[in-house]
Amino acid sequence: MHYRAKKKTAGEVFFDDPLEYDKDGNALTLLDIMPDSVDLEAQVEQSMQEKQLYRFLQTRLDEREWTVIARRYGLFGYPAQTQREVAETLGISRSYVSRIEKRALTLLREAYAESGELA
Repeated sequence: MHYRAKKKTAGEVFFDDPLEYDKDGNALTLLDIMPDSVDLEAQVEQSMQEKQLYRFLQTRLDEREWTVIARRYGLFGYPAQTQREVAETLGISRSYVSRIEKRALTLLREAYAESGELA
């Protein structure tokens, strides 16, 4: 039973688990070998903000606004496109793409302001 329980967590890696030992027998952990410039707190915060953005994109925008933003900024597997390229794809004018994009960005800003995260 012990080996079955260990098998479930075999793929997990923790920052303070020893990876190897130096010539003096001291444990070398993942935290020891990570570059000092990595700010884990900032990365976690950015990840949370990205998840919130994707949630706002899905819940606050209509289909056309979502499509314009996704294509303009290269989200959801689309390559980033110019307003002209988006207009040609959707069969609308470039100025209409600009208006849709502006309205969608305003809605996203409002969603962030309501949530108290970013303005």
